[in-house]
Amino acid sequence: MNDEPSLGELGRLIQALRGDVRDDMAMINQRLDRLVSMDVYTVEKAALTKDIADLMKAVEQLAAKEERDIAAMHEQRAQDVNRITQTRRWLVASVIVPLLGFVIPVILFLVSGGKT
Repeated sequence: MNDEPSLGELGRLIQALRGDVRDDMAMINQRLDRLVSMDVYTVEKAALTKDIADLMKAVEQLAAKEERDIAAMHEQRAQDVNRITQTRRWLVASVIVPLLGFVIPVILFLVSGGKT
């Protein structure tokens, strides 16, 4: 019987246990106060999903615009190459060929010693 606690000790142990439970409940309530309600969470999640969808749409539009810009740039380069080629052909046809047509007979005339 000496091992059994007295009624006073049991009362103190119960009071201590009740104090611990009260403290634990207070800590749980503090944590619950920081949680978000399910309704708010659902609304925020829906808004976040919409924002992500909007961003994905914007990224797709930018990617399509980039592809169009790259295609336009390649087309412009092809036009520039064509323009340069046409300019070279014009230069050869209008300047160099007539110049050679004039210079070659003069050179042949001078080489032959001026004899006709």
